[in-house]
Amino acid sequence: MYDAVIIGAGVIGSAIARELSRFDLNICVIEKDEDVCNGTSKANSAIIHAGFDAVPGTLKARFNVLGNRMMDTISKELDIPFKRCGSLVTCLKGQDRSELEKLLKRGEENGVTGLKILNRDEILEIEPGVSDEVEFALFAPTGGIVCPFNMTIAYAENAFTNGVNFMLNTEVTNITKENDHYKINTLNHEDGNKDVLETKLVINAAGVYADKLNNMVSERKLHITARKGEYLLLDKEAGSTVSHTIFQLPGVMGKGVLVTPTVHGNLLVGPTATDIEDKEGVNTTAEGLERVSKMSGLSVKNVPLRQVITSFAGLRAHEDSDDFIIGEAPDAKGFINVAGIESPGLSSAPSIGVYVSELVEEMLKPNKKADFNPIRKGILNPETLTLEERNKLIKEKPAYGNIICRCEMVTEGEIIDAITRPLGARSLDAIKRRTRAGMGRCQAGFCSPRSMEILQRETGMSIYKIGKNGPGSEFVVGKNKEI
Repeated sequence: MYDAVIIGAGVIGSAIARELSRFDLNICVIEKDEDVCNGTSKANSAIIHAGFDAVPGTLKARFNVLGNRMMDTISKELDIPFKRCGSLVTCLKGQDRSELEKLLKRGEENGVTGLKILNRDEILEIEPGVSDEVEFALFAPTGGIVCPFNMTIAYAENAFTNGVNFMLNTEVTNITKENDHYKINTLNHEDGNKDVLETKLVINAAGVYADKLNNMVSERKLHITARKGEYLLLDKEAGSTVSHTIFQLPGVMGKGVLVTPTVHGNLLVGPTATDIEDKEGVNTTAEGLERVSKMSGLSVKNVPLRQVITSFAGLRAHEDSDDFIIGEAPDAKGFINVAGIESPGLSSAPSIGVYVSELVEEMLKPNKKADFNPIRKGILNPETLTLEERNKLIKEKPAYGNIICRCEMVTEGEIIDAITRPLGARSLDAIKRRTRAGMGRCQAGFCSPRSMEILQRETGMSIYKIGKNGPGSEFVVGKNKEI
């Protein structure tokens, strides 16, 4: 029997798993997809929000500010890229400046430091690319940018190396309460096997499906709406268009279309906000992308939209209460909901992980591990080495001298590392999220066949089983000729 089963291996579930791995507990993470970070955590704005937007007294406000403060430590321990680039919320001509003042006051109540309203001349000193319509802006120096893939994967890897079991490609089909524990029915999508797990506690971090799981065991029903956001990603040549995250005044559906640099040097524009019924509806639309293009120009002039290299959509888990739901279900002892985690969920993940681990510690009274290791080392990027160091590396490991992805200059050595490390990649998307192979201008047109060959060689997987993102996405279906 497990002490706790976490359902969902996004950034929230993985952060909780890492924090719980500090204790002598038998922990399992169940994820329906073939890799961690395959849902909301892979398709978002990659922003670490300062914390001025959430209403004071809400869980969103509390965990956002705490999570933001933790990011410097987390980025060092888990070896992930993170930059405090700061953010600006723009107020255009004809808009009400008092809305910025409300955000300023709200942020100060939440404990955000350094907030200041700038006039146009002050804005142009730090961000000359804003549109001619921008008159005022709220400046938040503690805002930042991060790689959501790296952050989620790093949390999961560190949890795994500290003893947490991960069950990927495994969907929860039912949950029942039996006396003092829960029974979880599962279905493995890879081999079709069904299983029943028993656990003292369930931690529901299932994103847009968290309401479905809660409603299996609790009469206090939740209702989560999938809120789709569409984005445009621009080439690295466009990455210097702005140096801060540029927001627009928020509306009822969210923070509006933003323009932001990424930690990898690209430019990201989006998202839209559309409520949909399909909880797998991550398709982009012509209308949505047109709206992103049009709205971005309100706050930033001359966004180089000709340099778009891809578009994508992600889903936010919006619960009807419009706040995070974190805690034990009132009528289901031992069932802990971590639901409705929409923006600022990525920013809040570090503090939510700690808070939920404290809840579990209070319930189970476990001992702390003497050998817990908080340090995780990421994949080596040869470009960070000196020429002398790189030549030495290539001499010792020739794979680091073989470029597989020309757009992002990713080597065979990095791809091998991505495959053979803890919770290693087993699909092209999993390799891409760990190394950026396939994220450049050609969008994997050149490197996919070579990545598949390396994956087959290193894992022994059949070439017929290798897909874009797990079962059902395979590329090779047969032979047209015997050699």
